[in-house]
Amino acid sequence: MRGEAGEGQATGVERRRVVVTGIGSVNPLAHAWGETWAKLVAGESGIARIAKYDAESLNLETIIAGEVKDFDPSKWMDAKAARRMDPFTQYAVAASVEAMAHARFEVNEANRDRIAVIYATGVGGLKTVVESETTRQQRGPRRVSPFCVPMLMPNAAAGHISLTLGIRGAGMAIGSACASSNDAIGMAMAAIRLGWADAVVTGGSEAALEPVAIAGFNQAGALSTKYNDAPTKASRPFDRDRDGFVFSEMGTTLILEDEAFARARGATILAELAGYGASMDSFHLTAPPPDGNGAVRAMRAAIADAGLDPEAIDYVSAHGTSTGPNDRTETLALKAVLGARAYQVPVTGLKSMTGHSAGGCGAIEAAAAVGALLDDILPPTINLDNPDPDCDLDYVPNVARRTRVNAVLSNGFGFGGHNSCLVIQRYV
Repeated sequence: MRGEAGEGQATGVERRRVVVTGIGSVNPLAHAWGETWAKLVAGESGIARIAKYDAESLNLETIIAGEVKDFDPSKWMDAKAARRMDPFTQYAVAASVEAMAHARFEVNEANRDRIAVIYATGVGGLKTVVESETTRQQRGPRRVSPFCVPMLMPNAAAGHISLTLGIRGAGMAIGSACASSNDAIGMAMAAIRLGWADAVVTGGSEAALEPVAIAGFNQAGALSTKYNDAPTKASRPFDRDRDGFVFSEMGTTLILEDEAFARARGATILAELAGYGASMDSFHLTAPPPDGNGAVRAMRAAIADAGLDPEAIDYVSAHGTSTGPNDRTETLALKAVLGARAYQVPVTGLKSMTGHSAGGCGAIEAAAAVGALLDDILPPTINLDNPDPDCDLDYVPNVARRTRVNAVLSNGFGFGGHNSCLVIQRYV
């Protein structure tokens, strides 16, 4: 039974309920959450030929990605401050400013010490690293910017969110590859449950579309190379013709609050963050175990943490990377967790539209779970034209579906063997 713990540390029996009150996002589809959600429901792809540089002339095998397009950071933050941020931090700050506005949350002297920032990135400021090393090589060490380190460090996003919004509570950066955002959101939920904070700005951001990263993923055989001439078709989770993931960049923020705190300030509650579970594979640094046992353990832990039975899960936001091993093992894992009902539970592979942003993907997928709960509609898995026989669940192929769901399981799995899952449910 749940209850309210009040001020300070929660007890072992009663724990605070954690609710979602705001969402913001900058991503390959749009620079705002409302527009992003509309495009996801419409089944639009944000994948295109890389515009930041000529990937073909660099002899990269992959020349497509999910880039953030035409982004002007001065719309969300001071222009001078933005110049001292790596793009991953700019996206995080922009998404957080939007999310706080969406939540109608005013930071003031009475609450700023009880608001935390727990934010994720898988890579951090890679653009800054590359440009700074190029400067050092070509112009010498004395020409490297003194802002280099503050721009490249993984906690820069959390730090600048705090500076921009005036937040003074706990702050940290979470890095667990493609599970980073889910882990940050899970830690944010824990901070509220334990009484360390009344509200948390959380999510994840990534902006690592540098040639060296593309080259590295190509050498690992991880990225799609067959669809350079048809970018919007390249990311195809669970499809027989998938040939790797499409790298992308984005920042997405969720505002989490203690239920009683949110109600006291008159917030509109969008959904409840009910459960979090995590595990390690201890199998291989980049490949999942064939039976998906690590994913199974994380999913079961999240469902149990929410106080639910697997039968209560009626929609899954899949990790769905569009790679052979992930899609097969995630399908097996879902069957293990959901049993015979797995064939009746709809599953969406959101990366078919957004691409795979590593440390940023879990946050946008959690946001989409909230959207599904609010609007009674499931975004589709696009490009699912020829289902892989090993991927035989209901992946909501190509067209959004109107249906009512009450509890969503949102999965995130990352290099290093990290598995991180969330349960988000309708607020009642």
